[in-house]
Amino acid sequence: MGKLTMHALRAVLVLMLAGTLFVQALMVWVLISGSDPEDGMLPLTPLRVITILGIGTVQVIGVCVWRLVTMVRRGTVFSHAAFRYVDIIIGAVVAAALVWFAVTAINAPGQRDDPGVTLIMGGIGVAILGVALIVLVLRMLLAQAVARDVEASQMRAELDEVI
Repeated sequence: MGKLTMHALRAVLVLMLAGTLFVQALMVWVLISGSDPEDGMLPLTPLRVITILGIGTVQVIGVCVWRLVTMVRRGTVFSHAAFRYVDIIIGAVVAAALVWFAVTAINAPGQRDDPGVTLIMGGIGVAILGVALIVLVLRMLLAQAVARDVEASQMRAELDEVI
């Protein structure tokens, strides 16, 4: 990974984390202060809490990607330590899908006249789970790369003994 790519990715991660922290803080303030009363049309308090949790999943993913980029820069990404961050990313994506399904369930009663919206939202939740499956496949590729790296190191050590 080139330096420009790493710096660009880190800039995007910083902006994303700063933006999500700002929105999260505002939503927590609204919940605590009660400055935005519910009018009864939508259950805003549960939606706000779920949104805060959903934003948290995005933040967890951002931090783990940051750690993986650091490992790439140091040349240590093909190690067993990388699995911890990839596993956390998979868990956070699954949590994000569950949060989205909760939003869909809360929104569904208001969509009785147009159930297609609920179906579309459910499809988006399935797509989010698909992202978790893609990351799982990438984890398996990482496992193969780590195994090959270990094998190559052992072969080098054996070759050094022979020479």
